[in-house]
Amino acid sequence: MKRRDFLAASAVLSLLTPASAIAVNKKNASPAAAAKAAAHGGSKPAAGKTSAKGSAKGSGKATSRSSSRSGTRARHSYRPVETPAAAAASPPPPAAPVEQRNAISLPDEPLPSWRNYDLTSQIAINSVKGKLRVWIPLAQYKDTFWQRSLGHSWRGNFDSAGIYRDPVAELEVFYADWKDGSGAPQLQLLSQVAKQERHFDITRRGSIPERGEVLRRSLQSSNLVPTDGLVRRTAERAIGRIKDPVAQGKAIYDWVIENTSYDPSQSGIGRGDVEAMLDSGQLGGKSADIALLFVGLCRSIGIPARPVFGLRVDGSRLFASLGATGNLRAAQHCRAEFYTPGYGWIPVDPADVRKAIHDERLSNGDPKLVVLRKLLFGFWEMNWIAYNSAQDVSLYGASGGPLPFLVLPQAEAAGVRFDSSDTHRFSYTVSASRVDG
Repeated sequence: MKRRDFLAASAVLSLLTPASAIAVNKKNASPAAAAKAAAHGGSKPAAGKTSAKGSAKGSGKATSRSSSRSGTRARHSYRPVETPAAAAASPPPPAAPVEQRNAISLPDEPLPSWRNYDLTSQIAINSVKGKLRVWIPLAQYKDTFWQRSLGHSWRGNFDSAGIYRDPVAELEVFYADWKDGSGAPQLQLLSQVAKQERHFDITRRGSIPERGEVLRRSLQSSNLVPTDGLVRRTAERAIGRIKDPVAQGKAIYDWVIENTSYDPSQSGIGRGDVEAMLDSGQLGGKSADIALLFVGLCRSIGIPARPVFGLRVDGSRLFASLGATGNLRAAQHCRAEFYTPGYGWIPVDPADVRKAIHDERLSNGDPKLVVLRKLLFGFWEMNWIAYNSAQDVSLYGASGGPLPFLVLPQAEAAGVRFDSSDTHRFSYTVSASRVDG
């Protein structure tokens, strides 16, 4: 970034948010400071009745189980995660690299510290017959320099419950089963997650290369996101003659922002049907539609990219509309990231730019919008928990077909599937609370 651009962005950033919102240290963090920041991520998992088995049996009485973080990688598509006795989680090792700072952030401010959140989901199922199974997506189980899963615990009148992983999709899901005639199924799930802000600095290179199978998976088409035909032609028009992959990603990001619109009337986070959007020319939708359009365009020209589905868990320091508090049952949100050699995964959030334009009524020349567009290319605020990047998800033990993605709790009774948006049968609340010491 040229110096005059940096000064201009810094000057108007105060119109967007207090300096503490996105302030970072322009200088490199010392090893001692990095270790101190990493040490803030520690938290103890919730305590409760525990078992060495992955499920609990009961006859009408409430049961509870807990699971601490497991470092074992499953080798098969659906391997249940064991639920060892709950123990105090030691602070995560400080070996994880500290992510570099964003080029447009204000200088000379302290590095952001970790925040710990308790995420509590409560579910009650009404008017169902037959055997019942519920699935709830969990926070991603692999530690990153911006998110750590610290453990889960659960209780309810289920007959069995546990956690399974799909290692190919890097997906972790909680499930619970009730027998036919179980009465009124109820469940409470507590998850603990540590977060910090995520920044990208174009002046810093040297990231650890990603595994080949992950990059190949991030180039594949899916049922709703093809990578040929109109998708590829659109991406080629967006990048023009640009050859650098970072600049290509930025060109696609800008194209998506300039050519899409945010449509609050759609249910959930949208459908994510990229082919239908481009065929119709109606490039409007919610976060999944906008993020998956970015992902599909990147993949079509050979840039590995993936959506990241998750949940807003706190207020935003950027705009009120980009945060959530209270009951978070409808606070799901999809971001995206793309991969370039030397820099690794670069975070983007074009959907929140379009949401801010709609909700805050920002004009094209508004200085707040100018800064927000620059900021959300390479920045994720810490008020959001990532679940997974999986597409075309087949639920373990389900009789129905695959889902385009998994971000909402799902249930299936007597072979009929419904999700938490079905308020007639599915009573669902989720809340998050800060537990920083």
